[in-house]
Amino acid sequence: MNAIFLAIVLISFVVAGFRQLTWTPPPPDAAALPLGPMQELGMAMIDAATGSVTLALGLIGVMALFLGLMRVAEEGGLLTIIARTVRPLMVRLFPDVPADHPAMGAMILNMAANAMGLGNAATPFGIRAMEQLDTLNGTKGTASNAMVLFLAINTSSVTILPTGVIALRAAAGSVDPAGILPTTLFATICSTTVAIVVAKLCQNYWPLPATPAAPAPSDAQGDAQGDAQGDAQGDAQGDARSDWQMVAAPGDDNSDDSSQDDQPPAVPAEAGEADGGYPVWVSWLALGGIAALIPLMVLYGRAIAPWIIPGLMVGLLGFGAVRRVNVYEAFVEGAKGGFQVALRIIPYLVAILVAVAMFRSSGAMDMLVGPLGAVTGLIGLPADALPMALLRPLSGSGAYGVLASIIHNPAIGPDSYTGYLVSTFQGSTETTFYVLAVYFGAVGIRRIRHALVAALAADVAGIAGAVAIVSYLYGA
Repeated sequence: MNAIFLAIVLISFVVAGFRQLTWTPPPPDAAALPLGPMQELGMAMIDAATGSVTLALGLIGVMALFLGLMRVAEEGGLLTIIARTVRPLMVRLFPDVPADHPAMGAMILNMAANAMGLGNAATPFGIRAMEQLDTLNGTKGTASNAMVLFLAINTSSVTILPTGVIALRAAAGSVDPAGILPTTLFATICSTTVAIVVAKLCQNYWPLPATPAAPAPSDAQGDAQGDAQGDAQGDAQGDARSDWQMVAAPGDDNSDDSSQDDQPPAVPAEAGEADGGYPVWVSWLALGGIAALIPLMVLYGRAIAPWIIPGLMVGLLGFGAVRRVNVYEAFVEGAKGGFQVALRIIPYLVAILVAVAMFRSSGAMDMLVGPLGAVTGLIGLPADALPMALLRPLSGSGAYGVLASIIHNPAIGPDSYTGYLVSTFQGSTETTFYVLAVYFGAVGIRRIRHALVAALAADVAGIAGAVAIVSYLYGA
């Protein structure tokens, strides 16, 4: 990440500097004096830095809301139940994560939110999943294999119902706003498959650093170290139990009960035994039910979309109430983390969004689009859609702005080939660098290993899949 950040900044500075040296200022009596390239670059940096803080603060509310709901789900045991329901698939994807660990449930809720096209609503679940995965990470500051795979799947944007894009197309006057549902589903399947394959293959080429062995203690130090190790192990086991324990009994409040230190972590009775889980046929039945939702979303996606977020809140709170959880106290306790998380990710957002703004403002993006457009047009990616394809992994707001400008352009429109293509890009790919900055920044990951390779491979696959399916259905 260090090399990528520095490269973007240096390229932007060099391009803007060259344009500044060759720039001819307008005469002093001109009606409006345009800014010089370097001045534009500086203004873009300031605006991006300000906007990144505004973005992070804007996330406080939505993070507090969904982290509160997540806490209710945790205390009710929902995450354990869900994780064990899809255990056959998740255990194969994440062999380093125990099947009944809270990270499993958090990852599943994040993927479900992404599948429903909930946008920022998926972020709190993703950050929670990263925090839980970090409890299993033996090398702090370095992304584990599970972290890399989860992030790669996240950047591939597993989307069944791209609600935001459908609404934007409807506002642009599309005669078939939901016409991107089949194209988005195909493209997102391509990107997710490639993300998983590349992440699994590359983990052997980016091995985790070995943890140095501690030197053997001398006889004089033996007793002291033994006592220290005993205390440390006791604290670590206590922390581990705190991380693993979902809920001792529905409705009980054991946070101040010192006797819990000697008790094994309890889980809801319905979740099964610690090493068991539901029968395999139950898991496959549940997965089949999820798969059956896909055609339902394709046919009735526009009607279902407005019910998703309100239904999610009512459903999770209702589940907690049935499980005799104090839903108000649990919600408030979970929501407290929204502010801390938003503050923690501000430096990472400032860094990446300023670099992206420099790349766009300097003219480097336009220089890249020009020659590439002539080539990509031969394979079904017209020059009008190329900025969207290049900008989508870098800036979500920038890509959204490009999408809006294209489909509102009378010469193109939402129902043209280019309109369908850029709409599919927006719905089936994710803002890779934003996800990297937020998810890894939330847990202090600085060495990302092969995460960027897998994420960018997923982006390329998603774009290629979008071009292929849109060309097939709507013609190049």
